[in-house]
Amino acid sequence: MQKLLTWIDDRFPLTKMFEEHLSKYYAPKNFNFWYFFGSLALLVLVIQIVSGIFLTMHYKPDGATAFASVEYIMRDVPYGWLIRYMHSTGATAFFVVVYLHMFRGLMYGSYKQPRELIWLFGMLIYLVLMAEAFMGYLLPWGQMSYWGAQVIISLFGALPIIGEPLTLWIRGDFVVSDATLNRFFALHVVALPIVLLGLVVAHILALHEVGSNNPDGVEIKKNKDPVTHIPLDGIPFHPYYTVKDILGVAVFLIFFCTVLFFMPEGGGYMLEYANFIPSDPLKTPLHIAPVWYFTPFYAILRAVPDKLAGVMAMGAAIVVLFLLPWLDRCKVKSIRYRGNIFKYNLAAFVVAFIALGWLGMQQPTVLLTYMSQFFTLVYFGFFVVLYVTSKNEQTKPVPERVTQ
Repeated sequence: MQKLLTWIDDRFPLTKMFEEHLSKYYAPKNFNFWYFFGSLALLVLVIQIVSGIFLTMHYKPDGATAFASVEYIMRDVPYGWLIRYMHSTGATAFFVVVYLHMFRGLMYGSYKQPRELIWLFGMLIYLVLMAEAFMGYLLPWGQMSYWGAQVIISLFGALPIIGEPLTLWIRGDFVVSDATLNRFFALHVVALPIVLLGLVVAHILALHEVGSNNPDGVEIKKNKDPVTHIPLDGIPFHPYYTVKDILGVAVFLIFFCTVLFFMPEGGGYMLEYANFIPSDPLKTPLHIAPVWYFTPFYAILRAVPDKLAGVMAMGAAIVVLFLLPWLDRCKVKSIRYRGNIFKYNLAAFVVAFIALGWLGMQQPTVLLTYMSQFFTLVYFGFFVVLYVTSKNEQTKPVPERVTQ
């Protein structure tokens, strides 16, 4: 085996890569459970790719047979129901762990210098993930898939000058049709996964170049052993954190399998009941709403009466997250040592995001519209307050080294 490894190392940097990114990559020794979600996102990505490969073996991207092929997978393919539910449950799990991963970044300032590029790569992953989920949402060709795609694509028509040509190009036809299904299938199965994998690699490489953040927001590279030049507060990622991540994976799989085997539809939130009905262009569902992980931005869209302004507000809600490293001007990273204004502001942001998610699922009424407008202001207010108050924020003293 040693001779084989030497032969490989002479031709490919296998051992070098293993050491740089695992056995000799020193991570802070005070990681807590919030640091499980990065590795869990990678696990779910693998689940989605593997289950997606098996689904494409039986799925037919054709307007006349797409819905029937999904039913064939569910009823006639051996363990097809398991593969399909694994993929749909994985989509929800992906957004759950990504949202928690992003929240950890907000709490501990993982977007701040020198990790701005890591945050930007992460936000691009989030953006591509949303596109990937939207493309895949159309593929079952059920009622909600068809009409949800019709509504979302039509939003691009609100853009001046380029709106109509853009919606026509996205659909490939004047309405959502077989052409739309084919191009969404190609993007979902080939193009977007390639981009997603490339961004994940870039995200990890950027992380390992500057080093991981920690709950104290202390840079461990500033305190190194004078002889070995190893961070005093660092431990090798392998075996310590690879073993720790196995615990996170085990707990995650308990929840994942519980949903997978006992409530794969998630009460209609993960797989809408209308999507078990074949698409009918002549029959509009009573209430059209996207899947839960899109609903916060959908609520922001509906909160603005003007269609173009609503689309711009929805886009701004995502774009402003890219600007976070430059909007937060505080020198302290971690929430542990930041002032109360930041803590209350972040809490209000989380409440607003969850409330907008719930409001986006409901049928619009006058009261709910007012609530959506209020929480939209709270959402954007987080970034305004952060920019205004962060420069002169009253903070606590940050320790020189990480705390246990």
